[in-house]
Amino acid sequence: MSNLFSIFEPSTSMMSMPLNWISSMMVLMTIPSMYWMMNNRYNKMWHLPMKHLNKEFKILLKSKNNKSTTLIFVSLFMMIMINNLMGLFPYLFTSTSHLTMTLTMAIPLWMAFMMFGWTKNSEMMFMHMVPTGTPVILMPFMVCIESVSNIIRPGTLSVRLAANMIAGHLIMTLLGNTAMSMTMNILPVMLIIQTLLLMLETAVAIIQGYVFAVLSTLYASEVN
Repeated sequence: MSNLFSIFEPSTSMMSMPLNWISSMMVLMTIPSMYWMMNNRYNKMWHLPMKHLNKEFKILLKSKNNKSTTLIFVSLFMMIMINNLMGLFPYLFTSTSHLTMTLTMAIPLWMAFMMFGWTKNSEMMFMHMVPTGTPVILMPFMVCIESVSNIIRPGTLSVRLAANMIAGHLIMTLLGNTAMSMTMNILPVMLIIQTLLLMLETAVAIIQGYVFAVLSTLYASEVN
């Protein structure tokens, strides 16, 4: 079991060098900036989903004039999705399976939202503590519940992303280890299962990035 979790160990070395965390930057290092400026199919492949995400996040933020409002959330989705997909390749480190990575993204966003909300929209932040129609007797309890749910938001964002990445990779590792001791009759079935699981993990990698970005956008819309 200790060897099973070694794939999520940050200190695990590749080629006798601690290059694990650099794997999250491999995509940016292998794509020259000139390719992003040329009007080609690869560029359009990135711009189409970014435009759709920009429209959707603007609706969530209720922002019509400011074009740069959703840039941070679209960039956040792209970074998480790339790191999740890179973790599906052999011998590559999944950085988003660690709370070190996910908390680094969630906590600064949450702190920025809270600082902006309590300094600029203090009255509205107090209104969020007590939902409309709450009886007077339950108001103190609702304030405590809403405060706790607000404080644990960065933790839930981080744990959700890390747990989903760890769960899928562990299942793939377990199936890969058991395939070595199987007979040739069962091996094709195991190969089909592994292929389907890899397709599922690819979808989960994209969905988790989308969920992280959408929830961050909804948290931002509450304080704006």
